[in-house]
Amino acid sequence: MKQGTINLLLVISIICISLSAILVKLSDAPSTVMVMYRMFLACLVILPMVLKYRKSFAKIKRKEWAAIVFAGIFLASHFGLWFESLDHTTVASSTLILALQPAIALIGGLIFFKEKLDMRTVVAMGIAFIGVVIVGGGNLGTGNEALLGNILSFLAVVSVVAYLLIGQRNVKSINHWVYSFLVFLIAGITVAVFNLISGLSFIGYSTNDWLVFLALAIFPTGAHIIYNLLLNYVNTTTVSISTLGEPIGASLLAIVLLDEMLTPIEMVGGVLIIAGIFYFLRLQGGSKQVVPKETIKSG
Repeated sequence: MKQGTINLLLVISIICISLSAILVKLSDAPSTVMVMYRMFLACLVILPMVLKYRKSFAKIKRKEWAAIVFAGIFLASHFGLWFESLDHTTVASSTLILALQPAIALIGGLIFFKEKLDMRTVVAMGIAFIGVVIVGGGNLGTGNEALLGNILSFLAVVSVVAYLLIGQRNVKSINHWVYSFLVFLIAGITVAVFNLISGLSFIGYSTNDWLVFLALAIFPTGAHIIYNLLLNYVNTTTVSISTLGEPIGASLLAIVLLDEMLTPIEMVGGVLIIAGIFYFLRLQGGSKQVVPKETIKSG
């Protein structure tokens, strides 16, 4: 895959993931119910592609099945922890802490994949992270309630990085459609068990709620499908830094869809986020990080 195609897919994933916060605002359903149906409906959406590559199931090894289960649990944990954090701390605080994802991914890559650290990459992440701090307003909250929310948000970051690191290690030997389907299914089952234990209703939601569930399954979850595809060619850090575009992407969409205007501070932060991501992608374009398709085992 050419670097230009990779960059285009990263941009598309930023747009798709930025829709998540907008869509969640349009539904009154419990957060974990939205997560559950988001995962199950995503499985249905990609089922035709999964059936096309159904022979890949027989090629999955025992260790890979274990990895898929853990990846699904980590993905479910990410969604569950993040939504729960929003009940205890501010959106700004939670978003700011989620922006630590590329840094944690970089550390994970250094530990598990012995990836080399380029100082220019650190600079690119630093520029984007400063932008996120500005957009978030630097409000980390005070008091025990806010501290709990911040901890939950941080654990959500660790969970999603673990999910991506597992994908980086396994998706090259498993067809990415099949891998995504199985991970989403495990995540959906995990959240369904949680909802069952919590006594949340599985039925009785409005047409608007179901439209939101479906939109979440197609767009934000589509970003995760793109991530799983790109892990064939780039590392977890590259995928993670693209998520720094979510705050500015969500803000721009809010202007169009929710009539929420950006403040001057948010504009400055947004420019820095875009500059950091653009610089990072330029660095990737000049590197030898892209993996030739021929070296990847087909699923």
